[in-house]
Amino acid sequence: MHMVTLTKGVPDFREGKVSFDEDGHLERGKTPTVMNPNDKVALQAALQTKVKHGGHVSLLSMGPPGYKEVLREGMDDVYADDLYLLSDREMGAADTWATAMTIATGIEMLDEEPDIIFAGFKTADGETGHTGPQTNWCIDINDELTDRPLITHVISLDIDEETETVRAKRLVEGDLSEIETIEADLPVFIVTDPEFEANYRRAEHRLRYKDLREQTQERAANLDPDEDVTVWDHEALNLDPDFIGLDGSPTIVSGVDPIPKGPSEREATMVTPDDEEGMTAVFEELNAFAGVTEHGRY
Repeated sequence: MHMVTLTKGVPDFREGKVSFDEDGHLERGKTPTVMNPNDKVALQAALQTKVKHGGHVSLLSMGPPGYKEVLREGMDDVYADDLYLLSDREMGAADTWATAMTIATGIEMLDEEPDIIFAGFKTADGETGHTGPQTNWCIDINDELTDRPLITHVISLDIDEETETVRAKRLVEGDLSEIETIEADLPVFIVTDPEFEANYRRAEHRLRYKDLREQTQERAANLDPDEDVTVWDHEALNLDPDFIGLDGSPTIVSGVDPIPKGPSEREATMVTPDDEEGMTAVFEELNAFAGVTEHGRY
């Protein structure tokens, strides 16, 4: 089984140093970057599938050369067998549509068609939730023989290897109180919900999970970004620059608001357990926020 997980670098908002150009486009090369948190959830889903059913996990991203570190983060923190980066200046300042077109082409460049493509719910910078579904649509229009079901807001899944089907539970319109079960044939496109939780109930799965995590962390520690990350530019992907990047993006940014930097230091009062007066003051301050039950405070 071959799985592809999509990921993106997003500004590290903890740093508060987010740069935009005069047209309102994020200058990713000048902005501290981390892996999009929701993409780690998608990677967890891919890892669970590999633990239970075997296979191969590819991690793919589009962005500047610095995204090699984002890919390393995905390998080190979660799991990936190999890494792919779509990168050159022609791809810069892309909106979700141009990004989806590029990523779909990158997926079609892989040696093996993926059985499952995983994507996170949305990114921490754009928060549109468009790129995953648009990528699936672009794959379908580029290959008329592909009829890949799209399942969104997935919170759990399992694979029936004999029937080559996926059974997934998903939230209905993001509502935690309503869950539906979907069955679909492979290949399939899965968008995980932030509420997704991997499960390893069988001992053999927990042991395999431990072994795989150790293996991928060892690979990440010895990763050579120039040798171990496959990089494709627009020429390698045979993409027309007029249909990717800024030129291929119909979205127009009307304006951006600056992101304030959080305080670097906070005032704190140190209180030790043997400081009776200090501990009394702490309890008196916290008591006002304590809940109340029929038996008293808790």
